[in-house]
Amino acid sequence: MGFVSGGMLKAQDISKTFIIRDCATHGVTLNENPIGGEFALQDSAGHITLGSKLTVHRLGYGAMRLTGPGIWGPPADPAKAIAVLRRAVELGVNFVDTADSYGPNVNEELIAEALWPYPDDLVIATKGGWERTGPGKWTHNATPQHLREAVEGSLKRLHVDHIDLYQLHIPDPIVAFEASLGTMIEMQQQGKIRLIGLSNVTQEHIERARKLVPIASVQNRYSFADREWDYVVDYCTKNGIAFIPWFPLAAGKAALQAVARIAQAHSATPMQVALAWLLRRSPEILPIPGTSSVAHLEENVNATSLQLSQDEFDELAEVDQLTFSR
Repeated sequence: MGFVSGGMLKAQDISKTFIIRDCATHGVTLNENPIGGEFALQDSAGHITLGSKLTVHRLGYGAMRLTGPGIWGPPADPAKAIAVLRRAVELGVNFVDTADSYGPNVNEELIAEALWPYPDDLVIATKGGWERTGPGKWTHNATPQHLREAVEGSLKRLHVDHIDLYQLHIPDPIVAFEASLGTMIEMQQQGKIRLIGLSNVTQEHIERARKLVPIASVQNRYSFADREWDYVVDYCTKNGIAFIPWFPLAAGKAALQAVARIAQAHSATPMQVALAWLLRRSPEILPIPGTSSVAHLEENVNATSLQLSQDEFDELAEVDQLTFSR
């Protein structure tokens, strides 16, 4: 995901490099002395229970960044990627999100290499239903046959006999939604999936799915400056469904200036403020900030100790919202 001038963006990749560059373009100064000394998840962030079965700390880790350019191939420095995953667990992170399309396959294999045998409390969530044909290229495939193969492949790569949380990566426009979901339900009944989640969906999708099976989580793009899915967050909050936001620092010029100003007041980074906003937005939100840097990982974890005032929360909630290309 990356920023595009004028408040537009494409959902591919995001890194602190892009954030710094965009802030500089808009005359925003970043704080270089983030909050915290000892790095660890703070109790103030609390916990969240997925599907009434799996309880995790309310700040996870999104592993997508641990691949090559365009989310294709292995990372440039596999040892560094492994160090990031191991450090995340050391810091108390016990929810890791991945997908078979990240790499493809590379991301799941790297998680197993870094963390297997897994800690007892570690929850690994993966996804299926999107395929890769090259760097930055995504292709729908949520056919029953593909999803069966995808689940079996993820089980093998992750070295597990069941997947804690399996998410439909995105509904396939040429495959009946119920057919895709039905395949996941079959795999759940076979003991290969514990909990079922959805990604990149509307409230209508969630409601249709819940008529067939309990839905543990929904993963959509969301940030303080990108609230297209506000109504889905509200729906999930009302119904006890975890909402997992991706792209937590999507922001245009005005939003970047606001978040930088608040970050400066707290001796924090803009990402820490953006994560603190998400944690306050709803008790059902489970942020999964991703990074390929141990230092940035530690900064993200320390966001759990940052408390925004009501005025600061409201100011960020009122910034100009982004418009996305589709």
